[in-house]
Amino acid sequence: MGTSHDQGFSTRAIHAGQAPDPTTGAIMTPVYFTSTYVQSAPGEHKGFEYSRTGNPTRTALEENLASLEGGTRGLCFGSGLAATDTILKTLKSGDHIVACDDMYGGTYRIFQNVYAPFGITSTFVDATDPNNVAAAITDRTKIIWLETPTNPLLKIVDIAAVVELSKGRGLKVVVDNTFATPYLQQPLALGADLVLHSLTKYLGGHSDVVGGAIVTSDAQWAEQLAYVQNAAGGVPGPMDCFLVLRGIKTLAVRMDRHEENARAVVSFLKEHPRVDRVSYPGLEEHPGHQVALKQMSGFGGMVSFVLKGEKESDARELVSRTKIFALAESLGGVESLIEHPVSMTHGAIPREERLKAGLSDALVRLSVGIEDAGDLIDDLSRALG
Repeated sequence: MGTSHDQGFSTRAIHAGQAPDPTTGAIMTPVYFTSTYVQSAPGEHKGFEYSRTGNPTRTALEENLASLEGGTRGLCFGSGLAATDTILKTLKSGDHIVACDDMYGGTYRIFQNVYAPFGITSTFVDATDPNNVAAAITDRTKIIWLETPTNPLLKIVDIAAVVELSKGRGLKVVVDNTFATPYLQQPLALGADLVLHSLTKYLGGHSDVVGGAIVTSDAQWAEQLAYVQNAAGGVPGPMDCFLVLRGIKTLAVRMDRHEENARAVVSFLKEHPRVDRVSYPGLEEHPGHQVALKQMSGFGGMVSFVLKGEKESDARELVSRTKIFALAESLGGVESLIEHPVSMTHGAIPREERLKAGLSDALVRLSVGIEDAGDLIDDLSRALG
């Protein structure tokens, strides 16, 4: 609507999918609080019948996200996990998923505790080496599921390399792009079949809404997913969609500031005597730095680190002592958050699986916000004692 794919990212973030309201000229997309739509005759309507199937505010957001990810179809959901659930509902008993071993705990939980009992199985591998992914593929594998950067270790997976090995095998490559956002990474352009987002995080950006999204250019899969979206009904309300649309308008400027602050925090942590190691893809010594340079336009605002001695009690004490960094789950809001993954976001993953993936009991994860960097560093300095 007034934008094209050759326009710049920030222009599309503000305008794609959004035209002034034809009735009033309102520049902001109206919030269509309606469950149903009047038809002129049975089956004759203006494109909308019932708000589970489609709502104009949701359509604006879906078109906007499709533009930002360079896809042809966007689909929105009540949460990131509702989006994940919709993808998994396209599988059947006996199907198999190969997934990266460092991932959001909620994704692991839905794979293992909700879908495995129905016969949809998953194998978790260190996907930073594509050979591990190739070795795990069986004749029943249907999906390769990636996060990059991963949550919470910030490993980098070479999307194009995994796509290459999936060719000719009838496999779909799904990339959870929540940490990078479409501003920093475009998985569809690298050959992925589908991009997944928790809209709750950077896209909403203000910690005031929960949502999820899928973007694809695969017409057949888009139709299948849209059918499940309507049939299973895990859709967002119009106010949720409005809030995400509003958040997206400032995505580019926010991500620039998140990264600027993250770099300053990383520099401080690297020099601190109590910090053993820092994981941030922007560090030259990060094992995935070269791949990140190749497939990302920036490194984002997520940082994780481990204290010397690797004692869980030290990590728990630290996350309870910050004042500006709020102790809370989630990420990607304008305010800085700190958390202890093994007791919070990743508690659903069994300890032996976490340790195998390299997730230490003493790991601390930061979502670096857009406050003044000096205040963030002072806060961490005080908490580290």
